[in-house]
Amino acid sequence: MIRALDRIGLAATMLCPIFLVHGRAFAEAMIDTVAIAYLLRSAWRGDSAWIRQIWVRIAGVWWVWLVVCSLPVGRLGQGGMHSLLEALATLRFLVFAAALQGWTLREPRRRRIMGWLLAASFVYIAAQLLLQAATGFNLFGDPRFHDGTLTGPYDEPRAAAPLSRLLFVVLLPAAAWAMGRGRGGIAGAVAVLLAGLAIMVLAGQRMPLLLTGLGLLVAGLMLRRLRVPLLACLLAVPALVAASAVVTPRSFGHLVVLFEHQMRHFGASPYGLIYARAMVIAEDEPWTGRGFDGFRTGCADPLYFHGFPPLSAASSNGGGAAFCVQHAHNHYLQAVTDSGIPGLVLFCAMVLAWLLVLSRGLARPQAPILHAWRTGLFCAVLIQEWPIASTSAFTNMPLGGWFFLLLGVGLAATPSYIGGRTRGNLHV
Repeated sequence: MIRALDRIGLAATMLCPIFLVHGRAFAEAMIDTVAIAYLLRSAWRGDSAWIRQIWVRIAGVWWVWLVVCSLPVGRLGQGGMHSLLEALATLRFLVFAAALQGWTLREPRRRRIMGWLLAASFVYIAAQLLLQAATGFNLFGDPRFHDGTLTGPYDEPRAAAPLSRLLFVVLLPAAAWAMGRGRGGIAGAVAVLLAGLAIMVLAGQRMPLLLTGLGLLVAGLMLRRLRVPLLACLLAVPALVAASAVVTPRSFGHLVVLFEHQMRHFGASPYGLIYARAMVIAEDEPWTGRGFDGFRTGCADPLYFHGFPPLSAASSNGGGAAFCVQHAHNHYLQAVTDSGIPGLVLFCAMVLAWLLVLSRGLARPQAPILHAWRTGLFCAVLIQEWPIASTSAFTNMPLGGWFFLLLGVGLAATPSYIGGRTRGNLHV
């Protein structure tokens, strides 16, 4: 049975990036398969050591509190039974990350294979974006989105977000490899990184580009060997954005003109209205929130139809229900509307625990390519959970799937302490 579970878990893990690119329902099934198989394997072997990790315990407490807040009892769980079931199902993503760390990706050879699969996914999405930028259509005949942004291999502009996370995992090691080629190494590293940045600019998505810039800044602080190429690329970002005004004016309009307008009138923009409504909900339900999907189930409730200073006047109706969407577009606002202030505190603790584990050993001398790869995984997790950002829902597929996959890969590549002893190694 253990051998069968091992084969099933490994196959499902390796299929995840393929189905996250195309076939999100199958990707979700792979995540479920890995999580269930890991629980069965742990129960069969009586292995509970992985549960004693700090990040697992914090994540477990956060999940339990989310489930309690989603119970359809009294003022709890105002989303009903559906919210409770969704809260219960959230556990699979946490177990999936733990399974990659302690089971399916423990061996360096398997992490190398996963690294190549992630690189192939990045190249495929980037190639589709370039094809659409050059011809106006992707491989499937889909044109640009109506606002001018590129959609890559999809019919909606959702390629830039996963690409911005994969960029660090793929291009930082590639730049480190170029740096080790001797003469012209810096120029090669700059060329690799600039190519990735140019694709992000062409995609025309504001938040992924901003988060990419943040990630490059953090990577420059952490990677001494790549500091000069990363700094050069950061300085080149304004020039690339300015050049897009000539090369692809619609992308420029989305990146600069629309962004400037929204920032100038943020309180009246859709994002300002969404954030104000989330704060109103949090203010009304400070301890338990509304349960899972609290923003979706509460946004259109007239009880919350008032403004939230300083985003809007307290006397206004906060925009009514016209702008209501499926989620709060920010993981921290989602946490507080789902499970109140205690849930927000636990969510922050969980994210910090992940980042602390991922940063373990990064200050020690190690192989340059490995150091760049692990730093890229750290940056991918950091920008996904950066608090000042507009994002999809925390576990929304496929971006949520990409996040937990990269998190699990990063955890697996990090020396971890289980059962009072060091486990893991630093080989890619």
